[in-house]
Amino acid sequence: MYRTHHCNELRASAIGTLVKLAGWVHVRRDHGGVVFIDLRDREGLTQVVFRPEENATATEVAHTLRHEDVVQVEGKVAPRIPGTENPKLATGDIEILPDQLRILNRADVLPFPLDSDPSNEDLRLSYRYFDLRRPQIARNLRIRHRITKATRDFLDAEGFVEIETPILSKSTPEGARDFLVPSRLAPGKFYALPQAPQQYKQLLMVGGIEKYFQIAKCFRDEDLRADRQPEFTQIDIEASFVEPEDIFKLVEGMLAAIFRASRGVEIQTPFPRMTWHDAMDLFGSDKPDRRFAMPLVDLADTFASSSFKMFRGALDAGGAVKAIKAKQFALVTTGQMEELTTMAKLYGAKGLAFIKVENGKWQSPLVKFFTEEEKAALTSKLQMEEGDLVLFAADKWEVVCEVLGRLRLRISEFQQLTAGSDVHDFLWVTDFPLMAFDAAENKWNAVHHPFTRPKAKDVPLIEAGEYGKARAEAYDVVLNGVEIGGGSIRIHEPDLQAKMFAALGVSEEDQQTMFGHILRAFRLGAPPHGGIAMGLDRMVMLICGEQSIREVMAFPKNNRGVDLMSQSPTEVDARQLRDLALKLAEKKQD
Repeated sequence: MYRTHHCNELRASAIGTLVKLAGWVHVRRDHGGVVFIDLRDREGLTQVVFRPEENATATEVAHTLRHEDVVQVEGKVAPRIPGTENPKLATGDIEILPDQLRILNRADVLPFPLDSDPSNEDLRLSYRYFDLRRPQIARNLRIRHRITKATRDFLDAEGFVEIETPILSKSTPEGARDFLVPSRLAPGKFYALPQAPQQYKQLLMVGGIEKYFQIAKCFRDEDLRADRQPEFTQIDIEASFVEPEDIFKLVEGMLAAIFRASRGVEIQTPFPRMTWHDAMDLFGSDKPDRRFAMPLVDLADTFASSSFKMFRGALDAGGAVKAIKAKQFALVTTGQMEELTTMAKLYGAKGLAFIKVENGKWQSPLVKFFTEEEKAALTSKLQMEEGDLVLFAADKWEVVCEVLGRLRLRISEFQQLTAGSDVHDFLWVTDFPLMAFDAAENKWNAVHHPFTRPKAKDVPLIEAGEYGKARAEAYDVVLNGVEIGGGSIRIHEPDLQAKMFAALGVSEEDQQTMFGHILRAFRLGAPPHGGIAMGLDRMVMLICGEQSIREVMAFPKNNRGVDLMSQSPTEVDARQLRDLALKLAEKKQD
């Protein structure tokens, strides 16, 4: 037996007990004769004291211990000398007086100290197995475990069945680039790693399963960022004979169970709801962060007959004029203003018009173009006060919303409007557009995926070719400005699915090639069905208060998609390529 207790278990009630502990040397304090070590395992710390007069042999060995050596100690639990208790430790009233010390393994020179957070993330990921010993990472992984357990327990109680779907599947257009896997048994052909179990879970509904879920691994070959990895995990849910209200109620109950298990907090349900159009119009985002006030204010009425060409021209062209007001931000620095201007241009604006209210006056090159009535209307609508900064956008509605929405979030970061916030602002965003036009490809694409159901009253719009006006029976759940899940009611009728494919420009031949299996299934009595996929990594990140999903995954890739620990991806030898009937293209010479 390596241990009788873990290192956060012993209390004053155990004084006099003979115990065994095992773990890592967290800290060694050598006082010449007496040696103190803090012994650590995943549960916490216990102080062990070696005194030469009590055990000379063990004390001599203790002098040689280094950080992260793995040891076992056996001895009696004793009270700490009065005045040396450590109230910061749960075990701070006791210490171990060892009779035996056994070194189980020695540690080499450490790549970085565990009691600090190294700024070099690549170094941390290169030694991820060592980095996992840091209490913060260990805490995050245990919270992740509680979240997945709460999810399984809740969905099981609701009658859902956990079913695994294939990892080697078929490449189909689902919005992101597939990871391809060559087949040795079928040379020249490829599997794809699933971007999501979308078609399989719908086929399970055709199969009469009715209530399915899976903690599913998904893969997308796309550019990485703090909340995105090439492989990630979804809480994937699908159910038959459901409408959006059923999904909303189910997910709210599941999230309440998750937060109760992981944070010990009760969240308020039902969640408020907002249409996609209203979210964009008011916040400039389809995943609005409502924890701070800074709405987009519509100024169409104010400038409908204005002589200011920039605003009037946008309105006459069917566009929009909107503004946001940053309270007490008139003293914005030159660097911050340059960044906001660059950001505005990046998202489609031609420039960035502004007004600063300083010393009772409006500081702006715009002011000379405004009438007194327009100034009064701005003051009233925006409630402008001393120290405020107002930013304007005038262009197409979509551009105006996007630009001001991005600026709104960046200003909130400048002003730290949500710093230290413990608010859990959940929101359902509904009624997304069904399709969006891609000017580069000169075609319509599905906003979610081609199996998303249009709203019943908007089906005639599809038949009339007015694709941009059609709305989807789709919904996202948002937490504090981050989308944590999205789903829809699906198309289950072959005829309606054919209309959707036709609108997306998918020929009948391509429909059969890419989706023949699911189209045939729909002709064998497919029930009405729908579901949702929740981003597990992203949700855990928010619950743990982290800024990157890499902090809540055991072995993540870095922002270049590289596993620095195992040095993958890597080259393979010629024999492996030959078995797969593959040949690499020669590198171009510079």
